[in-house]
Amino acid sequence: MSALRPIADVWPPPGAPVRLLLVGINPGVRSAETGHHFAGKGNPFWRLLHAAGITPVLLAPEEDRRLLEWEIALTNLCPRPSRAAAELGREEIREGALALGAKIARLRPALVCFVGVTLYAQYFGRSSGRGAGAMPETIHGARVFVVPNPSGLNASYPGFGDKLVWFRALAAEL
Repeated sequence: MSALRPIADVWPPPGAPVRLLLVGINPGVRSAETGHHFAGKGNPFWRLLHAAGITPVLLAPEEDRRLLEWEIALTNLCPRPSRAAAELGREEIREGALALGAKIARLRPALVCFVGVTLYAQYFGRSSGRGAGAMPETIHGARVFVVPNPSGLNASYPGFGDKLVWFRALAAEL
């Protein structure tokens, strides 16, 4: 596992507008191996973005940089790849939250979307999230939205349709 390296953010050039910043918890092993976000076999993230109308074409993980064409950036709370987010330590999450806040301050997106209810709770230092949807907080002026983690292991939102509802709500929020 030590050979796995963090993957690069999908980040625009300085001053470019960003409508949406998508935030994952951390790269999985497959993403670290390929160098691309949400590359896990069977992960429906890219299909959800397309089915919701957030991207006009279905992207493969290798095309993650194309998100910039639609003024969408992508980062992770914690850069260290792992097999499961549960492997992340409390200090890593705290440091990641501070770094994410600084990224948001520099980028100034209109909307920040946490890809995972638990991730949202971790960022705000809570023991649990409020569910998916628009949230009352702002971060450096950006509105906050939460979609379910797209993993097939997500028991709270088990099917594609259960997740798509919230990705469509995100599209409407944009």
